[in-house]
Amino acid sequence: MSTQPANTSINPFDANRETDYLRAKTGLMSWLVTVDHKRLGVMYGLAVLFFFLIAGLLAILLRTELFTPDQDFMSAQTYNQVFTLHGAIMVFLFIIPSVPAAMGNFLLPLMLGAKDVAFPRLNLLSFYIYSVASVFFIAALLNGGLDTGWTFYTPYSTQSGTAVVTATAGAFIAGFSSILTGLNFIVTVHKMRAPGMTWNRMPLFVWAIYATAVIQVLATPVLAITLLLIIIERVLGIGIFDPAMGGDPVLFQHFFWFYSHPAVYIMILPGFGIISELITVHSRKHIFGYKAIALSSVAIAVISFLVWGHHLFVSGQSELVGVLFSFLTFAVGVPTAIKVFSWIATLYRGSIVYNTSMWYAMAFLWTFSVGGLTGLPLSTLAIDVHLHDTYFVVAHFHYVMVGGTVVAFIGGIHHWWGKITGKMFNETAGKIGCLLVFIGFNVTFMTQFFLGHQGMPRRYYAYLPEYQTMHQVSTVGSWILAAGLFWIMIYLIASLFNKSRAPANPWGGVSLEWHTQSPPIEHNFHETPHVHGSPYDFPEIDKSAGFHAPH
Repeated sequence: MSTQPANTSINPFDANRETDYLRAKTGLMSWLVTVDHKRLGVMYGLAVLFFFLIAGLLAILLRTELFTPDQDFMSAQTYNQVFTLHGAIMVFLFIIPSVPAAMGNFLLPLMLGAKDVAFPRLNLLSFYIYSVASVFFIAALLNGGLDTGWTFYTPYSTQSGTAVVTATAGAFIAGFSSILTGLNFIVTVHKMRAPGMTWNRMPLFVWAIYATAVIQVLATPVLAITLLLIIIERVLGIGIFDPAMGGDPVLFQHFFWFYSHPAVYIMILPGFGIISELITVHSRKHIFGYKAIALSSVAIAVISFLVWGHHLFVSGQSELVGVLFSFLTFAVGVPTAIKVFSWIATLYRGSIVYNTSMWYAMAFLWTFSVGGLTGLPLSTLAIDVHLHDTYFVVAHFHYVMVGGTVVAFIGGIHHWWGKITGKMFNETAGKIGCLLVFIGFNVTFMTQFFLGHQGMPRRYYAYLPEYQTMHQVSTVGSWILAAGLFWIMIYLIASLFNKSRAPANPWGGVSLEWHTQSPPIEHNFHETPHVHGSPYDFPEIDKSAGFHAPH
């Protein structure tokens, strides 16, 4: 992607943005009132990583308790609260906002050649709404906990004596942040692309964020209404989901999963976008099947609204409906497979640089493929009857969410770390961290496929002694995974104290974010760039000599 300054007229909103940019540039207050998308991206990033730490520590407590079949250090009630808060915090406060809100905010305007998002003040409001939602979850944690599971299934969620109203109110509020962020990104992509950037010249990360934003805007209101109905039923005693009062608890599952299965793609689609950037940049080769990858993101967004019923295969729905949802669930694997095969084709005969970012891309190809392929048995009606609500589902979900989204997120952090912070990390330390995460993750969750196949139910506090060995292997794996994540945190923080500055383009990337300094100036570009060609038009490489990323 070649660029040159464009003599374009000034956007009427630019004067207001410049006033905001020139506000106090130092001190805490400058961060609290900032409308700079990069600062908001950093603040989102710090917030989601904080909740990732909390949810991760809760997960370690769960796995440690399960080291033996009997009670070790927490009661059954405490166990229920710990696994519920682990799931709720991880989903609503970390995975959903991690890539769209954190990385999307920082990178989207840079990749589009824009000075900021379309609505900078709305962007700041979205962050504050997210912050308020997080306060509600913390209050739920401190006020009796939550024991319903992160899905808030009725009728138990309308009867539990724990802080259901507080937690559902937090998720309800967080939904508004998600909706406003998605709306902001859609308008930004449509209206603020640099001159010459057609739809066929947008980076694939932008395509992924765009498809994610469409899901956020269309699906999140359904969840908000569903959670509001739970609050109304608990507070006012209206029997919306209570059979004794003419309600239907299965209706809640339909409402919840109509949002929550598209939400799976809110979590994973941005990860796909990251992997597309990592593989093409670090193999120094034009991405294979650009249009197919871009349109497959849109296809996934559309099909994701049609598959929620596979969560209800054993709920008593009709056989015809079950068959239709099974077929549609298989169908969503097609656009996903298009991406995976395109990434592999891109790697073929590429000038691959095996740095930390590429290690994470390779790890993703394994972990996400396992997650995707193990979804096929769960999409098959007869097999799902056996595997439903077992550890097989837990393993599948984590291979998609952690092995997919989180691995991609960490890979993206390493890829753009120099651009975000202006500092470079130690590559050897980065590869050690990736290896620990990969080994720990697979030991933890691969074991759980076998547990689920043998009938071990999920969410059980105690279990039969014959499951103990595999539970212990899984727990040891979780300790390795935790060690790897803490190791990553240590060397990334240490890199901030390096005296040397990161170059503007350490990896030889072509897309627009690499055409500005590291970290970028407040208004991103000194002059509006004009785009010529693809964001993946890499210069010809002498493959006999190889390519070495600059230090």
